Formats: sequence, structure tokens, C-alpha cells
Amino acid sequence: MQGCFLKFYVAENRRHKHRLVYEWLLEEAKALGLSGGSAFRALAGFGRHGRLHEEHFFELAGDLPVEVGFVVTDEEADRLIDHIRTQGLSLFYVRVPVHYGLTNPVA
Repeated sequence: MQGCFLKFYVAENRRHKHRLVYEWLLEEAKALGLSGGSAFRALAGFGRHGRLHEEHFFELAGDLPVEVGFVVTDEEADRLIDHIRTQGLSLFYVRVPVHYGLTNPVA
């Protein structure tokens, strides 16, 4: 199958409607009928503002980057991006074409 890998990058502690954005994204994607998604917390990173965020043992600030990714059809990606826009969120995303499938769809 062909589609895209749609990834959003958000700050770990960023909220939308009193929810963490990465949790909100996963729940909204599920409600829109997407078949799966994952969130991954970074060890370090910087974004468009140029501020470096790193995990330190005593630092519990929660501002590390989180990558939220979905392997979806192009139509599903469009639907999710449009939904995010209607919610007033401004999120950075990457959309990469992919070929995907199951190694054993019967199992």
C-alpha cells in the first residue's frame, strides 16, 4: 500500500484544551478512524526557536520534544491536518511518502 508517514513535533508539556498535545493528537486521530499512531519522547532537541532542550537527571521540566507519528493514507493525513487547523493549533509536521503493508496479513 502507498501512503505517507505523518509526524508532528510538539513540546512534551504543551497543552490543548487541558490535555497534553501528544495525547490529544493520538485521541483525535483515533476518533477520526486512523488505524494507529505512536508518541516518542526525545532525549534532546531544539526547534524553530533555537532553544536546546536536554534531559538531565535532576531536571523535570517536561519540555523535551515528542514526536507523534502515523502511517496513513494521503486522505487520512489530509483529514487529520485539516482537523488540527480547525482546532486552532499551529504544529510543525513532516509528511513523507511511504510504502507499507503487513508481512503476514492472515496471522
